[in-house]
Amino acid sequence: MRRLFPVTEETAAQASGGAPGADAADREWGLDELAAAYAYPRAGAAGGPGGRTPWLRANMVTTLDGAAQHEGRSQPISSAADMRIFGTLRGLADVVVVGAETVRQEGYRPARARAEFAELRAAAGQGPAPAIAVVTASLDLDFSLPLFTSALVPTLVLTGAAAPPDRVAAAEKAGARVVVAGDGRGVDPARAVRALGDLGMTRLLTEGGPRLLGQLVAAGVLDEMCLALSPMLVAGDAQRIASGPSVAVPARFELVSLLEDAGFLFGRYRRR
Repeated sequence: MRRLFPVTEETAAQASGGAPGADAADREWGLDELAAAYAYPRAGAAGGPGGRTPWLRANMVTTLDGAAQHEGRSQPISSAADMRIFGTLRGLADVVVVGAETVRQEGYRPARARAEFAELRAAAGQGPAPAIAVVTASLDLDFSLPLFTSALVPTLVLTGAAAPPDRVAAAEKAGARVVVAGDGRGVDPARAVRALGDLGMTRLLTEGGPRLLGQLVAAGVLDEMCLALSPMLVAGDAQRIASGPSVAVPARFELVSLLEDAGFLFGRYRRR
């Protein structure tokens, strides 16, 4: 892996044919380096976790022709480096927000405690692993799955006030914590972010899917996009990383960093 942006003395030296430095060298980065590259805004920064304001980042992968999946799953268009970044982003987060359909399609399991992040999480006042928060209106989920029954940190179910009472009871019986984030059956994205912040979860990560990400974009609550560009072409009718109604005015993000590994580009963008 090597850093392409921001340009440093090391990346400039490599571009001009000089000896590459630590940032420019094409090598496998350690988890500590990835954690530093993807750190949340520093404590006390305006709008960042240190100010107790939730910071929501998304992590998605897309192919050259805009597909977020192949045959319904993201794994075929991913890579080893992408999965290392995926694990790093989870290791930094308080909570991972995911849509119910993605839980069903990707076979989500509870986040696990990782020794590599134990010291970093302890220093940040975090528990051993992030919680998983599932966004669902119908609660049409299999609550016998380990995601609900064997989670190190209780899984959250974000739903509306009019959610089916029997499904709410089933979720709670399985060990999940139900959080109301909407007045009807559905979830209000802005209210969901606030509700997680009220629970002390200010480092938020969403892994989609496309429908949930589209809702977050439309609500204007996404602060950061971590996007992996996969050097693949799949054609077909696969979904984009975000779906749903378009926004009235496109949201403009700025590039913060760009890494490259084996042809994959890993961009980090923040809302301007």
